[in-house]
This record gives sequence, C-alpha cells and structure tokens, in this order.
Amino acid sequence: MDKRLKHLSLLRGFESAARHNSYSKAAEELFISQAAISQQMRQLEQALGVKLFMRHKRAMELTPGGETLYQASHEAFATLIQALNSIQGEALAGSLTITSTQSFASLWLMPRLYRFSVKHPEVSIKIAGSNHIEDLRHSHIDLAIRFGAGARQQTQAGLHCEAFGQEEVYPVCTPSLAAEMHLEKPQDILKCWLVNLRNARLNDWQIWFDEAGIENYQQHSMWTEVTSTDLALSAVLSGHGITLSSKSLFSQYVKTGQLVIPFDIKHPNTVPRYLVYDENSAKKQRLAVFINWLKEEMSAYESGA
Repeated sequence: MDKRLKHLSLLRGFESAARHNSYSKAAEELFISQAAISQQMRQLEQALGVKLFMRHKRAMELTPGGETLYQASHEAFATLIQALNSIQGEALAGSLTITSTQSFASLWLMPRLYRFSVKHPEVSIKIAGSNHIEDLRHSHIDLAIRFGAGARQQTQAGLHCEAFGQEEVYPVCTPSLAAEMHLEKPQDILKCWLVNLRNARLNDWQIWFDEAGIENYQQHSMWTEVTSTDLALSAVLSGHGITLSSKSLFSQYVKTGQLVIPFDIKHPNTVPRYLVYDENSAKKQRLAVFINWLKEEMSAYESGA
C-alpha cells in the first residue's frame, strides 16, 4: 500500500478547506479549531513536498498541484460516503427530528402532520419549535424549515439549503374589531392597537404603512411588542388590535371566520422559506419521503385545496 495513504485524516481536512476556500469554514465543518486545520495543511504539504495553498491578498487559493489533489480527493470522499450510506443507510422506518419557528410549527405544520403519519406510520416525527438558528449537527436535528433572506448565510458549512417558496404578509384582526373601529380606509388602522413582532426587519409596520399610503404614523403610540407570530395572533384573536402575519399562519382562522384581512394590501416584502439538511445523511430515504410530503402539502395549501 502506498505509504502516503497514512495521511488520510490530513486529506480530509484538505478537501474541506479546498472546497470552502477557507480554513475557518473547514474547521467549523470538522468541529476542530482553525489553528488545527492550519497545522494539518502544513503537515500535509511537508509530507508531500508540494505547496497546496497560496495566499492571494486575503484569500486562500489552490496551487495547480493543490487543484489536482482537490479534484481527486473530493471525488474519492464522495464515493466513500456514497458507499457507506449504501451499506449503513437506515431503513425507512425510524425517526426524524424537524425544527422550525414556534409559529410555523404550531400553526401550519402540526395541524397537517397527522396526514403524514397516516401515509407513513413507520416514520416517527419529532418537532422542535425554536425561534433560534439551531445547530443541526450538535442537536441531532435532521431538517430545518427556516425563513428570511439570511437563511442561506446562516446555514452551516456542509449542509444543503434549498429554496422552499415564500410567504405573503397581510394585516389581520377579528371581524368584531373591524366593525367596532369602523375600518373603512387604511388610515383608520391608526385608531387601533398594533401588535408588532420584535426584530421584524423587512416585514415591519412602517414599510406596510408606506405601501398603504398611511400618513403621520410616526405619532402612533398604541403598540404591543411580542417575540413570535403565534403570540401576536393569540393577542389578535382575543380582540387586542391588529398584527402583520404570514398568510400561512393565519389562513386557518380566516377560513373559520375568526379573523379577517381588514385591508387587502399585501406587505411589499415577502418572506422566503428554506429547507436545510445534510444531503449525505444516513436518513436520506426518510428525509426524502418527508420533504416530498411537505412540498405536496404546501402546494395544496397555496392552491387552496
């Protein structure tokens, strides 16, 4: 056997650093320090007698020899992972852990999840509602349903981030509040308490005010701030004012007549959705089944079925 194969652990670090063009991202992916990656690369270059990386301004770039080694090592590790999955991959039966925002999990996903269980009783689903960006690997989470334009940037190295449609945002309140406050034109909304989501950013009230042509909103003083949309909708369902919400989260209440959209003026900024998972997961068969079901459910919801 070629003695250079004893450096397989160093080659693993090299493949990751070359793929990301970054020692820090490789360190994050392999759960070691950046200093350890840097040391591994020095050891590998010394052992092979070949310069693999060169620094160009502040960026790391592969040398011609490094590029040749990267192509070969990348293909080799991909082939190895594929073979390991084929012999170790779990059967369809088993568990999956899914995380999403508390609001999406409780208001959209949970009311539909029984349909997945009917179709696939062999798969046990665990739901972890969280308003934080969870570390999928450390928390043993198989799939994250995330929202917002920053989801791609916040995805850990080595995980796949897939676009999954987008959310439209509207104001909602109870029919009784709309009648009591005589909400006839958008300006009338300033007569009400407004429930605001903390850190709403691109989907805040001020942007909607401008879209609706509402004037003098800067003087509005009746605000209630909450940390999640499920809390906002809970307040609004009790008659406490109006909130801005993604349509998927309040649509069930509109169908039952508990909420109405007082002004059919959509927020100009939509909220993109993403699916984040490990494409090389040993549970990929189980993941594929759940993701396909999730897409079918979302398609049915968006078509009004």
